[in-house]
Amino acid sequence: SVFVALPFYVMVMTSLKSQQSLLANPFDFSINIGAPPSELFRSYIELFTDFHFGTFLINSAIVSVVTVLISLAFAIPGAYAVARLSFPGQAFLSRSILLIYMVPAIILVIPLYAVFSQLGLRNSLVGLMIVYPATTIPVALYMLQGYFRGLPAELEEAGLMDGLSRIQVIWKITLPLAVPALASVSLYVFMIAWNEFLFAFMFLDDLDIFTLSRGVVSLNSSEVPRQHLMAGAVVATLPVLVIFLWFEKYLVSGLTAGSVKG
Repeated sequence: SVFVALPFYVMVMTSLKSQQSLLANPFDFSINIGAPPSELFRSYIELFTDFHFGTFLINSAIVSVVTVLISLAFAIPGAYAVARLSFPGQAFLSRSILLIYMVPAIILVIPLYAVFSQLGLRNSLVGLMIVYPATTIPVALYMLQGYFRGLPAELEEAGLMDGLSRIQVIWKITLPLAVPALASVSLYVFMIAWNEFLFAFMFLDDLDIFTLSRGVVSLNSSEVPRQHLMAGAVVATLPVLVIFLWFEKYLVSGLTAGSVKG
């Protein structure tokens, strides 16, 4: 906990200091509580007024949410098919889902860069919305198939006997039971898309379409004060932290729901 919390503490304290205090003592990680808010949070104010961080937040949110929706749209039917249906190659498909992670992302960047440049998708958020789901769908599919296998098959068979189609069984029975799994998969995919840097760094050149990870790196220069870089890192971290804390309560409620009759 100390090794995780200490860098975050240094990051937050540095973001709240002025350039003069950092030059006077870079290792002083205390802050002046009595300072006016406009002075204390100057780095954050300047991030959104001078460094386009509001745009970076919106871009990251759009890309991350779209990535979650696309990943779930493909992973839910794919995971259900692998977990419940019998077809040739089912076992091989089930075991080979994560083979994509045997290929380092840096190897895929160069051919994707060339192809996306020819298609006009390189310097656009649409390009990221294509690449990110391609990397998150396998892990989402792998996580969901394990959960689907753990659900009682008798419930789905009862629905089929009552006249429901397979799609209706998935929509009315399987998905409501799999809400905790869907929440955890959504959170995991969201965090991957939100924090991804390599593809965003290689594909994006226009400042107006930078994601947060790309925008934070743009602050890492001798012309930008260090407190602004630290403030940018805090801005990039806090939304994921808040979403995780909110989803954690949601997951606990979902896992315990129905455990007691009545």
